[in-house]
Amino acid sequence: MTNLCVLWIESGNGENVTPEYSKVKVYSLLALGLLSFGFAPIIVKFVTNHSALLITTIRTASAFLFLIPVYFYQRKSKKYSVAAVSKDSLWVFLAGFCLGLHFLLWIGSLYFTSVASASILVTIHPIMLVIAERTMYKVKFPPTVWIGVLIAFAGSALLGYSDSNIDSEMANPLLGNAMAFSAAVIFVIYFLIGRRVRQNRSWLGYVFPVYGYAALTSLIILFIVEGIPGEIPFAVLLAGLGLAVGPQLMGHGAFNYAIKYISPTLLSTLILGEPIFATILAFFFFGEWPVAFSFVAIIIIMVGVALSWMKKINHRVPQNK
Repeated sequence: MTNLCVLWIESGNGENVTPEYSKVKVYSLLALGLLSFGFAPIIVKFVTNHSALLITTIRTASAFLFLIPVYFYQRKSKKYSVAAVSKDSLWVFLAGFCLGLHFLLWIGSLYFTSVASASILVTIHPIMLVIAERTMYKVKFPPTVWIGVLIAFAGSALLGYSDSNIDSEMANPLLGNAMAFSAAVIFVIYFLIGRRVRQNRSWLGYVFPVYGYAALTSLIILFIVEGIPGEIPFAVLLAGLGLAVGPQLMGHGAFNYAIKYISPTLLSTLILGEPIFATILAFFFFGEWPVAFSFVAIIIIMVGVALSWMKKINHRVPQNK
């Protein structure tokens, strides 16, 4: 698992201080990460006849359990700091809570709408980050960025309209699209909290408790809404484990490793490749392809996001002190 490999690579210290790196290694890990992200909605689609809450709980709990031995080993060895520098426990809890909700909404959205629509809407967070940075941190962006934001939101509205007015095999496209969009909004909140907390914590010292709170959030919601099942179908267990090992550990792990060497804004643009890959996979696995009107809306969204975010890459803004 990529996350575990990352921990061993960086266990000599808790800081990212190595300026040189193997491009082949980093890009290979990023390709592996994007591949695992693309397969995430495909895995979910295979088990949509089972509980989305249960699948999410297995995913988040498994990812947390996989990290337990690594966390305590690193804590005991004292080679890799996992302690907090400041009192930010509440922020860590909120990050885990948001991550749990993000997974619940995104996985749930695939029960109602297409892989293409869910994937593109959940990865629209870059333009939301532009708005958040302007509102919260007073970051100034060139006009091109705002044109991209408007185009992307127009595309989102068109996608919602087109999916709600077609004779679709999906259960409730409009509801699914709303859930995917909400998952993107919550991810932005999670991302902003993480940016704040990670100033005072190592990667493992942050991710381990966040994954724990995400698993706890999923478990509590599952208990309240459906109750704890007496038995877990093998297909659901396999899907949950696949989502934990693949997208959550390998996918996020690859990006967490690459962020040591590559601009976070550039990494965010790579996420835009996920909907394209997921849509292609959905066609081959399920024969699922967006109708013409929805396809046009998806292209508009991609153009808007790429326009706003690529322009941001060329206008790097200093970090707030």
